[in-house]
Amino acid sequence: MYDVVIIGAGITGAMLCRKLSGYQLRIAVIEKENDTAEGATMANSAVIHTGYDPEDGTLKAELNVKGAQQYEAICRDLHCLYKTVGAYIAACGAEEEAQLDVLAARADARGIPYRRLDRAQALGQEPNLSDGVTAVLDFYTTAVVYPWEVANACLECACENGAELFLNAPCQAIQRDGDCYVIETPAGSFRTRYVVNAAGVHADAIHAMVAEPSWHVTPRRGEYYVLDKDTQPIRHIIFPVPSKEKGKGVLAIPTVYGNTLIGPNSDFVDDPDDNGTSEDGLNYVRANISKTLKNIPLNRSIRNFAGVRPTTTCPDFIVEEVAGAPHFIDAVSIESPGLASAPAVADKIIEILSASLELIPDASAVMTRKAPVVPAELSQAERNELIRSNPAYGKIICRCEQISEGEIVDCIRRTCGARTVKGVKKRVRPGMGRCQGGFCEPRVVEILARELGISPLEVVYDGQDSRILERENRV
Repeated sequence: MYDVVIIGAGITGAMLCRKLSGYQLRIAVIEKENDTAEGATMANSAVIHTGYDPEDGTLKAELNVKGAQQYEAICRDLHCLYKTVGAYIAACGAEEEAQLDVLAARADARGIPYRRLDRAQALGQEPNLSDGVTAVLDFYTTAVVYPWEVANACLECACENGAELFLNAPCQAIQRDGDCYVIETPAGSFRTRYVVNAAGVHADAIHAMVAEPSWHVTPRRGEYYVLDKDTQPIRHIIFPVPSKEKGKGVLAIPTVYGNTLIGPNSDFVDDPDDNGTSEDGLNYVRANISKTLKNIPLNRSIRNFAGVRPTTTCPDFIVEEVAGAPHFIDAVSIESPGLASAPAVADKIIEILSASLELIPDASAVMTRKAPVVPAELSQAERNELIRSNPAYGKIICRCEQISEGEIVDCIRRTCGARTVKGVKKRVRPGMGRCQGGFCEPRVVEILARELGISPLEVVYDGQDSRILERENRV
């Protein structure tokens, strides 16, 4: 019997789980995938938007500002990367400059700092701005993170406090039984007093198990280029002026580890799990980045990827108890700026829970997590001592990113640790570099097999059916 079951282990569910783990509650998170942070949390722009863009009077506007203000402290407590890079909103011509005035007024009303730069001032910082850019708003407190790192760290912290995580547990049915809900999954039945629907692109299907939906998900795919880190054509995040039709548009984003993302497009798709890239989509990104930037070396792309956003027919976030389904809470329609808003979305859900659920702080809960060992961040003397104590930290597995065997072993052994090649990649980055795993992936497979006590033939790249090796050949 659980007090709260959260459906979905993305950034929304993970943030909520960590915060709830500070109370005397029995909590479970059920996730349909083979790892945490696999949906929209895995594939997005990774920007902590400061909150100037959502329209006045919306839940998006309220929760974006409140959530973004919490991020730096959360990342510090969880030892996650948080890098303030600033964001330029680049206007091309008088009509778009007028829209900058609208964004500036919103920022003023919400206490968000910014600077207005003319073309010459902006070019001094970003020489690759396109010839059409005439003025810029500089939201200089804007930051970037690794979303999957933050989500996994939240769940690691929560599970250390007693929360339980169940992977490969898609929700198949939900029944009301007296004052409780019974959730059926392949991993078993979960009986709970409260349910939080944080299922992303599948949220409408979950909602429909308990009530008639007044909205539905219309999945929207966004595709990206990842540029080699030795290119670095920008210093700031570069946005075009946003529009209702195209949202925030095609961006250029410096990542926390020095790569550059270019994208996304915005195409509605029928399949909520359709995260494949397309020639048309990538051509759209290539064509539209030229509005704000020039000299972008897309020929230095080391990877393309796509993510699917949980856009719904409601233009705002939906965070509420479902009418006719007491104690069932939707946290849905959490598209951009959902990443930045996630801490405040969690607070909003806790506020709803507190109306009927007694929330007693747990004095034994620890809301931080142990810092991972990162040899690259140590001095030479510290690194030498670390390697003397454990030679695995001196054995480099990923040459591109300089990741050691010790780091890979650690990420497998930690709470909510990696169980797949992609899981290792998400946690400590082997395969994120220029060769995209061409050299290190076989070694990662060997380490996973050894640490998990399984055959290399059983190691999967990502999902349960994504085996890498077909059979063993003997010579």
